[in-house]
Amino acid sequence: MDQNNAQKAKCLCGSVKITAAEVNPQFTVCHCDDCRTWGSGPFFAVQCGSEVSFEGAQHISEYDSSAWASRAFCANCGTHLYYRLKKNQSYNMPVGLFPALQNLAMDMQYFSDKRPDYYCFSNKSKEMTSEQIYAYFADQV
Repeated sequence: MDQNNAQKAKCLCGSVKITAAEVNPQFTVCHCDDCRTWGSGPFFAVQCGSEVSFEGAQHISEYDSSAWASRAFCANCGTHLYYRLKKNQSYNMPVGLFPALQNLAMDMQYFSDKRPDYYCFSNKSKEMTSEQIYAYFADQV
C-alpha cells in the first residue's frame, strides 16, 4: 500500500482506524431501502478499492446485507465503516469518514426510483434504477 497518497479515517470512538490506499472523490449516493434504514438517509459513499487496512479490526462487526455485499460498523460506537462487494473485495466507505478529501463531486445515484419524495438533490449526476442495479449485480453472486 502506497502510504504517500493513502487516506486515514477512524470511527467516532477511535477503536477502528482505517487506511485506504486510494479514495475516489467522485462519490455515489444510494437510495435503496437498506441504506436508508441503515443510516436514516441515503448512503454517501466513496470508492476505496480493495487496498484498505484496519487497526482495531476486532471491533468491526460485519454482516451479509445482500447476495453481493456485506456491511460493517464499529461494535463500540456504531459508526458505519463500509459496504464491501464480495466478488472483488472492493470497499465503499462513508464520505464523512474522510474529512480531508478535496474535490468531492456526486457522480452516481443508485436506486433512484427508491428515492423518497421528502428529499432531493440539485446535483446533476448519472442515475441507476432498481432494475438496472439488479441486472448489473446479477453476475456478482
